[in-house]
Amino acid sequence: MSISVMISQLLSGMAVSIQIFFATLLFAMPLGLVIYFGRVSSNPIIQSITRLYISLMRGTPLVLQLLVIYFGPYYLFGISISPSYKMVAVIIGFSINYAAYFAEIYRGGIASIDKGQYEAAMALGYNKWQTFFLIILPQVFKVILPSITNEVITLIKDTTLAFVLAVAEIFTIAKQIASAQTTMLPFVIAGIFYFVFNFIVQTFMEKLEMRLSYYD
Repeated sequence: MSISVMISQLLSGMAVSIQIFFATLLFAMPLGLVIYFGRVSSNPIIQSITRLYISLMRGTPLVLQLLVIYFGPYYLFGISISPSYKMVAVIIGFSINYAAYFAEIYRGGIASIDKGQYEAAMALGYNKWQTFFLIILPQVFKVILPSITNEVITLIKDTTLAFVLAVAEIFTIAKQIASAQTTMLPFVIAGIFYFVFNFIVQTFMEKLEMRLSYYD
């Protein structure tokens, strides 16, 4: 196999990895906010369920969660699994896992905001939801951005775990080519692809941090 063909195949796998990455962020970040609201709810039942959910997501391996989500419908309910469900299961698994981490990041960031911000907003006539989304959340985003950046970088590397469901992301394709061609070159190229993608994302997040810095 020529290097150009190898790179072409790996690029197709990288496209799948990028799809998993962006789909996870699209669903996990807002879901994490919903979970945060449950985590701080005044309803003890909702709060307990949310705390248990976060503990399960953070306390069990993502690989195990992916397997449960993929095979669960069949073993629990006898629902047949189509090949197209693999990608759906991966996105669901990644999203609900990372949402738990984002929820805790939100909780830490929101707790750091001075209570006087809420009192000032009430004095200006803002209601509870206006205060949160228009005043508190923009400030929280600045505070939690470094932690979000760490999770985003981890997510880039975690996309390799999709191989457990035989989703043809770049790592899976690299293993297939390496096994067929008995060469380490696919892993080297895949590593370069990951590094470049990680560098682009990290640079973007750093520029965003600088742009939102309180000290600018």
